[in-house]
Order: sequence, then structure tokens, then C-alpha cells
Amino acid sequence: MATATKVLAVLRREGLVRAVPGVGTVVEAPGNGPDHPARAPRRNGARNGTRHGARDGESALTRERVVRAAIGIADAQGAAALSMRAIAARLGVSTMVLYRYVPGKDELVVLMADAVFGEVELPAGAPADWRGRLEAAARLQWALYRRHPWLAGAMSFTRPLLSRNALALMEWMMAPVRERVADASELLHIAVTVAGYVRGVAVNLEDEAEAEQDTGVTSAQWLESRQGRLEEILQDGGYPVYARIAARRDIAFDLDSMFTFGLARLLDGMGPLLAGSAPGPDA
Repeated sequence: MATATKVLAVLRREGLVRAVPGVGTVVEAPGNGPDHPARAPRRNGARNGTRHGARDGESALTRERVVRAAIGIADAQGAAALSMRAIAARLGVSTMVLYRYVPGKDELVVLMADAVFGEVELPAGAPADWRGRLEAAARLQWALYRRHPWLAGAMSFTRPLLSRNALALMEWMMAPVRERVADASELLHIAVTVAGYVRGVAVNLEDEAEAEQDTGVTSAQWLESRQGRLEEILQDGGYPVYARIAARRDIAFDLDSMFTFGLARLLDGMGPLLAGSAPGPDA
């Protein structure tokens, strides 16, 4: 299944197939793909014209343009579609030219993450209490992951991306906590626990977007199509919890509701630690 999904992603990126809602993936008509316009007859001087066009594109190129082009590809097609070749094609330049502005794809992803974290606008009337601030910061991160579903997969807490804008958001999030927690280790674990929770839910955003694009079927439609199979499994009475849940067809459950519910419970759990904390010598 994973291999098939990757193949479909490549074919879609090349403009050879497209997703049709309610139908699935269909073969694109020749010449109609977004990256494969109909070819015009070659005329004398066409090669020179292409090279002049490439040089014109190269002269206007900047690191910011490269990063923004990469973000555009990842937003529209997912992280699997991101390559130096795809970026070059979008910008109308040769692939090798890009290496004047970014050393490689790994460094590019760091720049992309820093750029999108720079989009976050910290609210002027921010909550001053620890719980309100942690919740506000988590919701800002969730909104960012929703705008850029590829970002969650790019983040890591064992090998973190060194982004100034991401660190700025963490500093803002932890400001009221720093006033209450003396131990630096606890500060680190609180910050990573909250950020890690948001990312943990958000990694599903890109997976679902790709599945919907590949099949033309939404998550709700997919679940509805499996209802009969679920009822068969539950008939023997061995799954009372799921039977009780399945009996309620009006339950609203999606990634947003899961994020909201889990965040509240996470902050509830931090209450005993932070409610009575006071700053100490290494605060």
C-alpha cells in the first residue's frame, strides 16, 4: 500500500494522473497535465530563447524565492513531491543553480520551517497565566500545521531543527511557566511535551490529505463505507466499548476534536506540577 501510494504521488506530480472526488485516481489525457502542456513545434532559435529565459529567471532568483517555491510545492503536493528538480522546474531555472542559494534539501527544509514559523503572529493580549499561554501556543502551532501539513513530518524532538522563529514561539509559550518552574530540566520537558503532543496529532494531517487526493474519498466517506464491516466484527459481543461507541452515530470525531480534547487533558495533568511551583535559583 505504501509503495502504491508513492507511485501515485509520482504519477500525480508528473501530471499523468489526477484524483476525481468520488471516483478515485484517473489517467490524465495526454498534454493536459499541469506539468505537461502541449508542445509547440520547435522553431529556429528556440533553444537560444529557452536559455535566455533561464538566464532571466536566474538573475531574479533569491534564497527567499527558492524557499517560497519549495513551500508552495510541499503545501500543494506534500513532502514526497519536494525535490530540487521540482523546485527548479517551478522557478524556470536549472537544478544546479539552486545550490548557489541552498546547500541541499536538508538545509532547505530548515529554511522552509523557519519561514512558516515566521508566519505566526503572537497575539497582543496574550494570556498571562501558564495554562492560558500553553493552550494559546498549542493552538497557534496546530493552525500552522493545518496550513502546512508537511511541517509536522519535518519536525523532530530528538534531532530538532534549529529555527529562530520556532524558538521565538517556544520562548513566548514558556514565559509564564519560567516564572513558576525552577528546574531547567522540567522546563525543557514541559515545552517538548506540549509541542510534541501537537505535532503527534498533526502528523496525520498530511497522511489524510494524501489519502483523499489519491482516492477522491474523504475520511468521513471512508468510515461510512466500512460501517457494515464494523457491525460484523461487533456482533459477537466481545467489544463492548466499541459497540457502545458505534451505537452513537452522532459523535463528531476528527483530528480537530481529537486535538482539542487531548490538549485539555494534557494541561489538566500539568496542573498539579505548575499550580504550586515557585521560581528557584536556576529559573
